[in-house]
Amino acid sequence: MHIFSQSFKYDHSWSHVVIGMWHKYPNPHCTHVVNVDVLDRTIDPITGIIRTERVLGCKQKTPSWIVKLFGGSEDAFVREISFIDPATQTATITSVNLSLSQFATCYERIQYKPMSPTQTSFTQTAEIQARMAMWRSMTDKFEDWLVQRFEQNAISGKAGFSDVLRQCGRPRNNRLHHHRAAGYPVCFFLSLALLAC
Repeated sequence: MHIFSQSFKYDHSWSHVVIGMWHKYPNPHCTHVVNVDVLDRTIDPITGIIRTERVLGCKQKTPSWIVKLFGGSEDAFVREISFIDPATQTATITSVNLSLSQFATCYERIQYKPMSPTQTSFTQTAEIQARMAMWRSMTDKFEDWLVQRFEQNAISGKAGFSDVLRQCGRPRNNRLHHHRAAGYPVCFFLSLALLAC
């Protein structure tokens, strides 16, 4: 098993980052994500926690040796479940690959938490493991390729999300701060943003 992890900060408020999450795709840095389908979205009436389940459709060039060994195509699907807790200001996203999951799994966990009123921490971990009984050297090669692909996507994901936050945030951010000053809870605006997505 290989473990990938990184953490950094975005110079945006937590509410701005959470609203931006729903507008991350498509973007020119993450062209491998070709569609996003929302399967389910609920808001707990007691806690205010917003749970969303989505499937991301991806298309990436796969090395020919992997296609020969395992079959499949360049199309891949990922299941993502997110929990947005406005009371604790925590956004947690978990995802796992659906495609080729009989051969390898990639379990990813992302968390956004406020560091200050204008900064949000981002932590990401991924456990990548080949799930096949074959020569150790082949398993290692397959895991190495998966880790390399994940790292490339993480770099482009950060660049893409930074652009999304810069482009879509200013008008919404101003409205959000205006209404928060008027006493509306963050949960109200997150709910409106989710309904618009």
